[in-house]
Amino acid sequence: MSSLDPRGLPAGYPYRAEDETTPRELAELRRVGGEVVVLDVRTVPEWDICRIDGARLLPLQELERRVDELKADLDDDLDHRIVVNCHHGRRSLTATYMLRAAGFRNVTSLAGGIHLWARDIEPTMPTY
Repeated sequence: MSSLDPRGLPAGYPYRAEDETTPRELAELRRVGGEVVVLDVRTVPEWDICRIDGARLLPLQELERRVDELKADLDDDLDHRIVVNCHHGRRSLTATYMLRAAGFRNVTSLAGGIHLWARDIEPTMPTY
């Protein structure tokens, strides 16, 4: 298993600071009580394997038609912090861009997805 850099990212990970939050950053934000919605855009079977405690499931294929529901749940606060996760970070980047296009202004993707979260933050979490 390769080691992680000081940010908790694997060597060579194409980190996009403007679009991603590292698992360590999210863990610290949650530790200090930062208000953040963790939005999981994986499928129900993936969710059933593992999930970040307190995350909300909204599969990517349902996101576009349910974005108004998300806005309502956040009292139309388009500045509310949202970190989107998936398995490795590709779908969550897509969801991040979709949410930004829908008007959300404080949304990022979880770098490396739940896979990196499990590896670096919650090593007892089941992986797939």
